[in-house]
Amino acid sequence: MHSELFTLREASIWASDYLKKEITLSNISYLVQYGRIPKIGNNGGVFIRKADLEEYYRSHFLTKEAAWKEQLGEDLNWTLSFSQYKESQTTKHVHRLHPYKGKFIPQLVEYFLDTHTDQFKKKVFFKQHDIVLDPFCGSGTTLVQSNELGLNAIGIDVSAFNALISNAKIDAYDFNDIQQNIAIITNRLWGFIEKRNNAEFEQKLLQALKIFNDKFFPSPDFRYQVRQGEINEKEYGKTKEADFLVIYNRLVNDYQIELNQASNDSFLDKWFLQTVRDEINFVFEELKQVKNVKTKQILAVILSRTIRSCRATTHADLASLKEPVLATYFCKKHGKICKPLFSILSWWDRYSKDTLKRLLEFNRYRSNTFQMCLTGDSRDIDIFTELDKKYPAFGKLTREQKIKGIFSSPPYVGLINYHEQHAYAYDLFDFDRKDELEIGPLYKGQGIEARKLYMESIAQVLLNSKLFMQNDYDVFLVANDKYGIYPQIAELANMKIVNQYKRPVLNRVEKDRSAYSEIIFHLKE
Repeated sequence: MHSELFTLREASIWASDYLKKEITLSNISYLVQYGRIPKIGNNGGVFIRKADLEEYYRSHFLTKEAAWKEQLGEDLNWTLSFSQYKESQTTKHVHRLHPYKGKFIPQLVEYFLDTHTDQFKKKVFFKQHDIVLDPFCGSGTTLVQSNELGLNAIGIDVSAFNALISNAKIDAYDFNDIQQNIAIITNRLWGFIEKRNNAEFEQKLLQALKIFNDKFFPSPDFRYQVRQGEINEKEYGKTKEADFLVIYNRLVNDYQIELNQASNDSFLDKWFLQTVRDEINFVFEELKQVKNVKTKQILAVILSRTIRSCRATTHADLASLKEPVLATYFCKKHGKICKPLFSILSWWDRYSKDTLKRLLEFNRYRSNTFQMCLTGDSRDIDIFTELDKKYPAFGKLTREQKIKGIFSSPPYVGLINYHEQHAYAYDLFDFDRKDELEIGPLYKGQGIEARKLYMESIAQVLLNSKLFMQNDYDVFLVANDKYGIYPQIAELANMKIVNQYKRPVLNRVEKDRSAYSEIIFHLKE
C-alpha cells in the first residue's frame, strides 16, 4: 500500500482492519461519490488520503457507542445494537422481500428465540418445535426467524396486505413455475411497451439528462463543493432545475406523453403517471391468468414492491409522500437533476430476479415446521378456531401443545397509519381496509385519550393471547416507551415486567439519524 494514498480497494482493506468489521469496496465508493471524503486524481485513477479516511471514521464510528450512551444512558445494551452486521445481513434473504415501516431486524428476534445464553440473556426461553406468537405480525420477521430456528409460529395482523407479505415469505414454492411465469409476463410487458412511444421518449430524456448532469453536477466534485460550502445547493439546484425543465417540456410535447390521469380519486390515480398506470394495469391483468395460487401470490408481492418504487415522487420523499411529481427536479439525495418514472419495466425485472434469488436462499435454511399469519384483530381472535379453518394440522398441534410465548413489536402510539403506507396495494388488489381496527394509528394522535385507548388495546391483546398460551409463558415486546406506559399495560394484562433490555437502534428508515433506543420488555404471569 502507498504510505499516504490508498486506491479504493486498499482503502476497503485498511478500513476493515481499522474498524474490525468488513468495509466493502462499495462502502468506500459511496463515501467518495457522496462527498464524505475527497478523492485525489481523475483519469489516472482515484486515490484517497489515509488521513481523510481516518478522520472520517474517527468522527463517525469509533465514538458512536460513547456518544449514544452519553445521550441515552449507560444502561444502553450495545450488544443488542448488532452493529457488527452489514445491511445485507440485517435484510437477508426474504426479509427484504417488500418494504415495510417499523420492522425489527432478524438478529434481534433470533437473539431471544434461539438457544444461546450470555451475560445478558441467562436463560433459554424457547426450544425447537415450541410455538411462538406474534400478535402484531407486520411483515413477518418473527415467522421467518422461527422457521430458521425450527420453531412453529403464528402471526396475527389486522391488515390483509401484511398477512399477504408475511405468508409469502414463509410459503414453499414451485420455483420453475415462478420463473416461467415471470418470463412470460416480462416478455408480454416488453411487447406492450414497444407499441407505444414511451421507450423512445425516455431514452432521449436520459441522454439529455446525462449531458446536463455531467456538465452542471459532476460527481463527486459537486457533492464535495457543497459540503465545503463552495456551492449553495438549494439555490444552484433550483436554478438548474428550471433550466432543464425547458428541455423536458419540449420532449414531452414532441412525443405527446400523457402525464396526468383522468381521475384523482384513489391512491393509484393520484401517485402514478398515466404511462406507469397503464403498465400496472397490464401486468395485473396478466397476473389474473396465473393458475398456481402460490405463484400468483408471490407475483402479486413483486408487483406491489414494483409499483411502490414507481410512485410519482422525488427520491428523497419515498418514505413520506408530499406532492405528486410529474416533471424533472433537482434531487437532493443524488445531487443532480432526476426524473419521475415513466415505466415499471426496469423495477419489475429487477425485483422479479431479486425475489426469486431471496426465496431460493431462504429455502436453504427452511425447517419442516408450521408458520402462518392470520388476518384478524388480536384483541378477540379465536386462534384455535381460525387455525382449524385455515391450517388444520397446525390447529391440531396448537390445541395440543399451546403457545409457549410471544415475540412482537406492537405499533407505537400515533406514529404510523399502517394501512395507508400500502394504500396502492389496497387499491390494486381490492383488499378490505380495517383502518378503524388499527391500534395507536397516526390519525388518532398521541394525546392522553389516545394513550389510554392504546394501553387498553395492547393489554386486551395480551389477555386474549393468554387464552391460548402455556401457563409458564414468556412474552417479549419491543417498544420505544417514551410515555412510560408499558408498566401500566403489564398491570392491565395481569402480568409483571421481569426484565427489560434497552438497545440502540442504529439503522432507522426515517431520515432522523439522532440517537434512538427501544426497550425489549420481558413479561410473565
